[in-house]
Amino acid sequence: MRVVPYPQQPGFDPQRVSSAALQAFFNLSARWKLSAAQERILLGSPPESTFFKWKAERTARRLSRDVLERISYLLGIAKALNLLLPSPRAADEWIKKPNRAQPFHGRSALDRMLGGSLVDLADVRRFLDAQRGL
Repeated sequence: MRVVPYPQQPGFDPQRVSSAALQAFFNLSARWKLSAAQERILLGSPPESTFFKWKAERTARRLSRDVLERISYLLGIAKALNLLLPSPRAADEWIKKPNRAQPFHGRSALDRMLGGSLVDLADVRRFLDAQRGL
């Protein structure tokens, strides 16, 4: 696997960005009531020891671009749900409800996202963006 370097920008701190992303992810995971196994899959199945270190410390020196993109998709999904649905509770519960819409085929959005690929996350995000008219 080829690692794509972080952009070289003045003042860019990979540890700060990585730690903020992990904090946001684990906060979202708590709202969605995800298991550790589900969290790992959504993060791209990092090694168990790495994952549990991230979970315990909520920090990392440097997350891969893949992990950062995954977290970005998940945060975008959460934002879209909060804009589309009438309450934070409804938004948080939506991901586990069966859905007959095209990308879900009767399964929940979470089931789709747990397919494990970045495309699964992107498909859910695209669906929600379309619902918002974007």
